[in-house]
Amino acid sequence: MYNKHKSRLILMGWVFLGLLGVLLLSIGLSSFMYDIVIKYRTSIKVIFSIVGIFIISFSINKSFHSIINGVKKTNINGNISRSEINNIIYRERILSKGPKVVVIGGGTGLSVLLRGLKEYTSNITAIVTVADDGGGSGVLREDLGMLPPGDIRSCILALANTEPTMEKLLQYRFDEGILKGQNFGNLFLAAMNEIYGSFEMAIKETSNVLAVTGKVLPMTLEDVTLYAELENGYIIKGESEIPLKSKELSSKIKKVYMEPTVSYPLIEAVVAIKEADIIVLGPGSLYTSVIPNLLVNNIVDTIYEAKGTKVYITNVMTQPGETEGYTALDHVDSILKHSKEDFLDYCIVNVQEIPEETLKKYTFDGSEPVILGDKDEETLNSKGIKLIKGNLIDIKKDYIRHDALELSRILIEMAKKKA
Repeated sequence: MYNKHKSRLILMGWVFLGLLGVLLLSIGLSSFMYDIVIKYRTSIKVIFSIVGIFIISFSINKSFHSIINGVKKTNINGNISRSEINNIIYRERILSKGPKVVVIGGGTGLSVLLRGLKEYTSNITAIVTVADDGGGSGVLREDLGMLPPGDIRSCILALANTEPTMEKLLQYRFDEGILKGQNFGNLFLAAMNEIYGSFEMAIKETSNVLAVTGKVLPMTLEDVTLYAELENGYIIKGESEIPLKSKELSSKIKKVYMEPTVSYPLIEAVVAIKEADIIVLGPGSLYTSVIPNLLVNNIVDTIYEAKGTKVYITNVMTQPGETEGYTALDHVDSILKHSKEDFLDYCIVNVQEIPEETLKKYTFDGSEPVILGDKDEETLNSKGIKLIKGNLIDIKKDYIRHDALELSRILIEMAKKKA
């Protein structure tokens, strides 16, 4: 970290020297200098111009070498060729020109997608739910009075450009002692929150430390609590309790809402949504990760009025206590129920078959693939929602996830058409 900071200071020094050269060259060529030193106008102007050109050339050369040295220091062996430097610079230039993508949600689904998106564009804004109240995040939320860091941490790491060892450290979960169950990354964010006295600043500074591509923003800075009303009229309090109680009572979720009822999004989030080429909801838990973001004041209208294409990505599998028996259309209908009838432009659904051996583990827990019902596509089209079907699964260690690269490719192509 010290070397990285030192490299930045050195680079800034050479840039400043370059600006000085530009200033001297400007003075040397200016008619103002001619009027001030009319007696020695020719010699002084020539001297200033030559010195300015020399300093500019020298500073450009030194700046380039500072960049090379800085990149070398991020490499374990420090061995990196000029062609590799050119590739890095070229890649950064290409990614910086990529479409503006806003992804809204939370949980594992969102972080998986972000890992794919950063391969196509650096103009990414992840807007993450803060309704989580379970696990280590819930403990920190209760003990320290801070917003839950879990989903935020996962998204920061997904967009981070850091060494594998650092990622392992920030993902490490203690399994013994007083810290049992706590994630080191969550504790790091908690410490940053205490240092800066602001959860928003804690996220920004952590993102800077980990060289995050794009931005990660909480949907709101309010301390919100998620509630669910079941079809039998029972009210459940707390994000972590919703799927458990719904399953226990064998009653489906009718709707979800938040308290306090007044909570506002970050200005940065609103600006990002307005400027986005594409706005993506999901993938993620329908009622506890995606929809909670839509409950923040004015956010539905902000998304609705934005110029970008609005897309919803259904989960690959249903979730016990949340979406048991749901087809793709059921997922979409829930989104529309908590927003507006013509809220979405596209819905992306996986149609790839899942190997039987992998599927057994999920069906044992009560999950099943999210499928298209017989009339789902026809009904979606009647609502003005175009359906995109694809082979979108990636199975690692018997865990079913979206294929982040293929899903990102589809989204980027859609965004480019809009841009």
